[in-house]
Amino acid sequence: MPAPGGAPHAATAPGRGVRRIAVIGGGPGGLYAAALFKRLGPDRDVTVYERNAPDDTFGFGVVLSDETLEGIESADIEVHRALSREFVRWDVIDIVHRGRTHSFGGHGFAALGRRRLLEILHARCARLGVDLRFRTEAPPAAELGARHDLVIAADGVHSATRRAHADVFGPVVTGHRNRYIWLAADFALDAFRFETADTPYGIMQLHGYPYAPDASTVIVEMREEVWRAAGLDGCAADESTTRCAGFFAEALGGRPLRGNRSSWAAFRTVRNARWSHGNTVLIGDAAHTAHFSIGSGTKLAVEDALALAASVQEQPDLPAALVAYERERRPAVASTQRAAAASLRWFEDLAAYADQPPHRFAFNLLTRSRRVTHDNLRLRDPSATAAVEQEFGCPPGTPPMFTPLRLRGLELRNRVVVSPMDMYSAVDGLPGDFHLVHLGSRALGGAGLTMTEMVCVSPEGRITPGCTGLWTDEQGDAWRRITDFVHARAPGAAIGVQLGHSGRKGSTKRMWEGIDQPLESGNWPLSAASPLPYESGVSQVPAELDGAGLAAVREQFTAAARRAAHAGFDLLELHCAHGYLLSGFLSPLTNQRTDVYGGPLEGRLRFPLEVFDAVRDVWPRERPMTVRISATDWAEGGTDEEDAVAIARAFADHGADAIDVSTGQVVPEERPEYGRSYQTPYADRVRNTVGVPVIAVGAISSWDDVNSLLLAGRADLCALARPHLYDPHWTLHAAAEQGYSGPGAPWPLPYRAGSRPPPTGRTDAPGLRPGPG
Repeated sequence: MPAPGGAPHAATAPGRGVRRIAVIGGGPGGLYAAALFKRLGPDRDVTVYERNAPDDTFGFGVVLSDETLEGIESADIEVHRALSREFVRWDVIDIVHRGRTHSFGGHGFAALGRRRLLEILHARCARLGVDLRFRTEAPPAAELGARHDLVIAADGVHSATRRAHADVFGPVVTGHRNRYIWLAADFALDAFRFETADTPYGIMQLHGYPYAPDASTVIVEMREEVWRAAGLDGCAADESTTRCAGFFAEALGGRPLRGNRSSWAAFRTVRNARWSHGNTVLIGDAAHTAHFSIGSGTKLAVEDALALAASVQEQPDLPAALVAYERERRPAVASTQRAAAASLRWFEDLAAYADQPPHRFAFNLLTRSRRVTHDNLRLRDPSATAAVEQEFGCPPGTPPMFTPLRLRGLELRNRVVVSPMDMYSAVDGLPGDFHLVHLGSRALGGAGLTMTEMVCVSPEGRITPGCTGLWTDEQGDAWRRITDFVHARAPGAAIGVQLGHSGRKGSTKRMWEGIDQPLESGNWPLSAASPLPYESGVSQVPAELDGAGLAAVREQFTAAARRAAHAGFDLLELHCAHGYLLSGFLSPLTNQRTDVYGGPLEGRLRFPLEVFDAVRDVWPRERPMTVRISATDWAEGGTDEEDAVAIARAFADHGADAIDVSTGQVVPEERPEYGRSYQTPYADRVRNTVGVPVIAVGAISSWDDVNSLLLAGRADLCALARPHLYDPHWTLHAAAEQGYSGPGAPWPLPYRAGSRPPPTGRTDAPGLRPGPG
C-alpha cells in the first residue's frame, strides 16, 4: 500500500506512467479510486463521469468494516478523518422472532449515510483537482481507452462496460428467489436489527441499522411467492412503503417508512471470468456483487480501489498492475461471495428454520455466513452463547461437539466422525495390519465414530485391486480383529462400516497411480445402471444390470451386511454417493433405463431402496443404519437440491437413522463450488426440511466449525477426513484446546500424560527493560 498520507515511495514510481485516467461511475468505489490516483500523482489528469446529479443517490446507509477503514486510513488520512466524524457506531445485534428478542453484544459496526459518504468523496476529489462531470453520460470504454492510459469501470451491477465487452469479461449473472426493497426510517435503531414477521401470506424479514443520529436503513425482504401472495407485485412505491411499515409496526414503533426511488428487486450475483480488458478494468459491483445481508457492496468497491491504486504504483507497467490487482483481490472477493451466498441462501430458506428453538434460531441467523462462529461469539457475548448451549443440551462445561448423540441403541460419546477414506491397501479384499493401525489409531484419537473406507460387497464391486471387501468369511474375521481392538482399547468409541459397490467406476488404478484410470492389465467386468463409461473413450463400458444381475447385487449386499454384523460393527452405512453403483441409479445423468428402475426419481430410487430394505432386514435392529448420498452432481441436468431432499426423505421413510450428505464425484464434467464447509448447506437443507439427523461433510476442518454447525442445527454429526490424516488425535487435541476433559473425549490411559500441549520454548527469559536515557 502507499505510504500513509504522503508521497509514494521510490518503489512506487512506475505508477507515474499512468497519467490520464477516466472513471465511469461516481459511486463510492469510482470516487475513491479517482481520489487515490490523483493524490498519488498530483500531475495526473483524472476525470469521473457520473450520469446523475451530485445529490442523487440510491439507498440510505453504508456500513464499513474496521478492516476497510484501516485501509482507508493508510491510503488517505483526510478521507478517514472526515468519515470518522460522521460515523454512527454500535455493537449489538438484536434478533426478534415470534415475540422474543435475543441480543448479542460485542460486534463493532460503523455506518453513515450514503449521501454523506458521497459528499465527503466529492469534496476530497475537488480539493485534489479531479474533474467531476455530473449529469454526463460516459463515452464507451473503448472510446475512452483510446485517449486515456487507464479506464476504471465503476458503473455498477448493470455495468454497460461489462455488457459491451462480455466476450472478454465473461460475466455470469445469477438471479435469486427473494424480493427486497430498500427503505429508511426517520429515527435511529439502537442495534443492528433482524426481525421476522409471520403474515397471512408467509414469513417476511426486516434488516435494519442506524446510519445517522436520526435515521435508519430498513430493508424488507421475502420469498417471491410471499411477495406475490401479499399483492406487493402490483403495488405502487408509496403503497409498498406503507404496507411494509404495517408489517413491522412493532419494530418501528408505529412510525412510517420512506423511500428514495425505492422499488422491489431480486438480488443478482455478478461474477466475471476476467476483470480487465486492455486498459479497462472493472471494480465494485461491475466486477462482482455480494448480498446486502453481509453489508459488503461499498466495502468491496473501496477495497478494490485501494488495491488497484497500490498495484498501479507498485508494478512496472499497466498490464502487470492489472494482473497484480486481480491476483490480490480475487481470493478476498471469492471468500466474501461465498459468505454472501450462504447468507443469501439462509434468508431464502428462512421458513425452514422458523420453527427452530428460539436460541438456536438466533444463533443460526448470526452464524449463517460462517464468518461469525461459536468461538468468537462466545468471546463477544459469553452469556448469550451459554443460553444457546444450554438449549442445545450441552452438559455444564461441555462444548457442543462433546455432547452425546443416540442413534437407535448406539450412543455416540461425541459428534465427531472419522469420515470414510479409501486406503487402497488391501490384498484380495483382506484388511491387514495397515487397516488395524489406521482405524485403531483414529479410534484412540477420540472420535465418537470411526468409519471404514467403502468396503466392497464383491470382487467385481471393487474400485481398485487394493480395496477391502466383505464377500468372504475370512474378510469378516479380519474385520473382527479391528473392531475388537477398537472396543477393547478405545472404550466408548464406535466403529462403523460403509458398504458399497463401485459400479462403472471400478477396475481402476490406485489413487496415487492414476485416479479413475483403468488398470493396464487384470481388469474385471463392470456393471451399472446403464452402459455408460465414466470417462468416454477412457473407461470401460459397463454392462447394464438385468433382473438376475440386480438380484445378485442385492444378495451380495445382504451377505456382506450379515458378515459386518458378525464382525462387530456398531453402525452400517449404505454408500449411495459419488457415482458408485447405487448412486449411478439415483442420478439422471447415469441412469438412462426405460424399465421400472429408471425414468423419474421414483423409478431411479427403486433399486437403492430395495437394497436398503434388504440390508436393514438382516442388520441387527438395535444397530443404526445410515445412507451416504450425493446431494448434487454439480452438473447441468443432474441431481439437484430438490432431488436430494426427496432422496433423503425416501431413505428416512424406509428406516434410515441418519443421512450422510456429501456431493458430486458422479460425472467427470462436474463443476464443484469449493470452499470452507462447502457441502454443509446441503446437509442443512436435508435436516431442516426432512427432519432426519444428518452427517455433514466437506472441508470441515476446525473444531470451531463443528461446534457452530451443531449449535445452529445444520448437522447432528460432522465427518472429517483430511484433518484426521494430518492428526489421528484431532478430536482429543480439540478437547485439550478447548479446556475440556470430560467423558466426551477421554484420553486412553497410556496416553493421558500427553493430554496437555508440551512446552515449545523457554518461559524463564528475563523481561525487556527500557535502555538508558
